[in-house]
Amino acid sequence: MELTLSTPAILFSANSFVLLAFTNRFLALAQLVRGLHAEYKKSPSDILKGQIHNLRKRLRLIRATLIYGMLSLLLCVVSIFSIYFNCLVLSEIFFILALIATVVSLLVSIWEIQISVKALDMHLSDIEIKNED
Repeated sequence: MELTLSTPAILFSANSFVLLAFTNRFLALAQLVRGLHAEYKKSPSDILKGQIHNLRKRLRLIRATLIYGMLSLLLCVVSIFSIYFNCLVLSEIFFILALIATVVSLLVSIWEIQISVKALDMHLSDIEIKNED
């Protein structure tokens, strides 16, 4: 397969959209953390501590997702420069590394979503238990 300028450019644009989604998740979590922090300051509880612990783990995963996504973008840019300067073997190596970084970013995102769903399930089960009483 011959690597042309358009090949890493396609990954570049796809990564941009994925990073936008990850950034939006980060901003939503940041707002939630601020709200929980204020609520915890007013009336500390073990439930809020558990939620804060869960959010801390999710924030770390989103940070990793963003870092790997940005690394993938950076590697795409280096791959494009390598193609431009006719260093084809080097461009292929950087492109493969960009693909790997993208896959890692997506896998970490799946992990974060699983944690998020578990947290929401706990809230729903709490509501179901209260409704049964």
